[in-house]
Order: sequence, then C-alpha cells, then structure tokens
Amino acid sequence: MSDSIKNGSTSPAPGVKLWNREYIKVMICNFLLFFAFYLLTPLLPLYLDEQFEADKDTIGIVLSGYVIATLLIRPFSGFVVDTFNRKKVLTICFLFFFLCFTGYIGAGTLLMFAIVRTFHGIPFGATTVANSTAAIDVLPSERRNEGLGYYGLSNNIAMAVAPSAGIYIYHATSNFTLLFWLSLIIAFAGFLFSTSVMLPMREKVEGKPKFSLDHFFLGRGWLLAVNICFFGLCWGVMSNYVAIYGKEELNITDGTGFFFMLLSTGLVISRLFGAKSLRAGRMTRNATVGVLISLVGYSLFGFVAQPWAYYTAAFLIGIGNGQMYPAFLNMFVGVARHDQRGTANSSILISWDLGMGIGIVLGGFIAEQIGFTAAFRFVALMQGAGAMLFILATAAFFERRRLTR
Repeated sequence: MSDSIKNGSTSPAPGVKLWNREYIKVMICNFLLFFAFYLLTPLLPLYLDEQFEADKDTIGIVLSGYVIATLLIRPFSGFVVDTFNRKKVLTICFLFFFLCFTGYIGAGTLLMFAIVRTFHGIPFGATTVANSTAAIDVLPSERRNEGLGYYGLSNNIAMAVAPSAGIYIYHATSNFTLLFWLSLIIAFAGFLFSTSVMLPMREKVEGKPKFSLDHFFLGRGWLLAVNICFFGLCWGVMSNYVAIYGKEELNITDGTGFFFMLLSTGLVISRLFGAKSLRAGRMTRNATVGVLISLVGYSLFGFVAQPWAYYTAAFLIGIGNGQMYPAFLNMFVGVARHDQRGTANSSILISWDLGMGIGIVLGGFIAEQIGFTAAFRFVALMQGAGAMLFILATAAFFERRRLTR
C-alpha cells in the first residue's frame, strides 16, 4: 500500500502555529464532554443491576438506547453544522447535553432511566459532531492531520480516565447520585467553555447541490465506515462490560479503575508518537499498526482469563486505538470535500456508534446465554475480521479516493 503524500508537503510550513487559543478551547470542550459522559459508562450496568435488578439482556437493551438515538441524529448533525452557524449549533447542543444529566437524578424506574439514557444520545451525538468540526475549522490546513491526532487525545483521555474516576468514587462512597451530580457539573463547565469559542467565517461554496445524500453521510467513504464499525463493536463491549466481567469472571472488584488507567496511558503514548506519522500523511500505516496491536490486546482479554492478561490487554488496546482512530478520522476527512467536514465527522461517528450499539446488545445477549468469556472471545474475532478487511481492501480503497488538497 502507498502512503506517499499526494500533491502535498510532508512537513508543516515554517511558523504555522498548531496550539492556538481556539484549538485549545475546543479540546477542553471535548474533554469535558466525554469526561461527563464516560464518568458513568462502566458503572451503569452495575447501577441497573443493583437499583432495578435488571438481567444482562435488559441491561444491554437499556444501554444501547443512547447509541440508537445518537445514530439517528448523527447524519442530520453533519448537515446542520455544514449549513448553519457552527458556534450557535455547538453551544445549543452542549446546553441540551448538560441538561439531560438532570434526568438521571430524577429517574425512579427502569423505564424512566431507559428513556433518559436514550434521549441523552441526541445532544451527545450532535455535540460531538459540532465540536470535532469546530476543531477542523480552527486548525491551520498545513497541520490538520497532526492536529486531529492530538485533538483525539482529549476524548481518548476522558474516555479512559473518567471511568477510573467514576469507579474510584463509587467504591469510596457507594453513591450513584453523587456521580450523576458530578457529571452534571462537569457538563455545565463544558457548556461554559463552548460559549467562548471563536470560529472563523466560512467561505460560501458555489455550485453546491441543494440536496444530496452526501449532506447526511459521506458515500465516498463507505468502506471506511463499514470497517470502523467492526472496531466500534469491540470497543462497545469492552467499555460497557469490563467492570462486571472483571467482577464475575476474574474476581477483580477494585481493579477496573487501574484497567482504565492503563488504557489511558496506552492511548496517550500512542497519540503522541503517532502524530509525526499523521503529519507526514501516513494514515494507512498508522491504522494498520493500530488494528493489529488492538487485535493482540482483545485476544489476550478474551482467551487468557488471568489478571495479568486483563491489565496487559488494557494497555495494548489503548496503544492500538490511539494509532487507529485518528488515522481513520483523517482518512474520512481526506476523501471529503472541504465543505463536507461536518459530514465526514458525523460519518465516522455514525459508523463507530453503530458498531458500539451492536456490540452492547450482542455482548449482553452472549453474556446472558453463554457468559462474559464467550462475549470477549467474540470481540477478538470481530477485531480480527476488521483488521483483515482493512489490510486487504480498505487501505487501497482510501488511496484511490483520496482527494488532492
């Protein structure tokens, strides 16, 4: 496969500043958005089990509700951020994301909780698209690949550190209501930051079709979308069931936080060392390395039922996803026109969330029928299938459709 830069420089222009003020603000918004959301994620299966005595099938269905809502809103989110004032879209979406946390505090029945969780997926899906598109807008074009790699650190760290913090607080207090309030406060801080972001004026695109399916999903990247769906499935099972899996299968009651810390460490190291390759345009190389390292991690997780494998897998999955995801994001942007940035962002997120939703439901079903070990072995097989698809087809697909900048 070729990773050569097409009609572009392999290094940023002299004096082009990456870490500008607005870029930092957008990264902080993204971190707070994901931290608030993922503070609760690994604990919700335990909450539903303890508070409502829900079985594993029911837990999977309830937790997949937000993914379904997110999937439904993603295509329209891309269209909205490409059509209307992005600053207003970002702040409005963040406001509703923050307000939804009040619903968890007041939900007294399983049905009410399921409704709140499902509806929360709407502003979560819209805000992630708006914020990541804002990041592209404030980045200098010469350093966009590198900048998007670093941007992903904000949500990767949040998705790894927040569950650790949530688990630690829960073990210290056994108080889910406190966690709901903390998420509400953190989301409010993110909303305040979003109001201060200043975005550049966008050029009007002449001759843009009034209606096209590409306003809602990036058809040019369809195989990229199929491929990352596999990896989203794996992440969905791992991130949602790791706490209850460790407790039931490995008798690890207080080590899940350390699992997510190792995951976070792997993500950070991988993002930092992968940025140079992204700057040089070697997206397919980074993605290949990432999916193969993740495959080793998920295989350890599913096929070696030992604490050392459990923790080693966390680090390897972090390393792998830190290489893979920013490379895929750059590939989506690389096959899109400059006026389709929102659509490119929404498309990768749609694909990732679809995979996560499938993973949450299938993981819960397999765990109920056979056990969590079988669920994570299934995950390893899906990661292997996704890795094969990328190496054999998707990398070449991207190179053929890559647009000249």
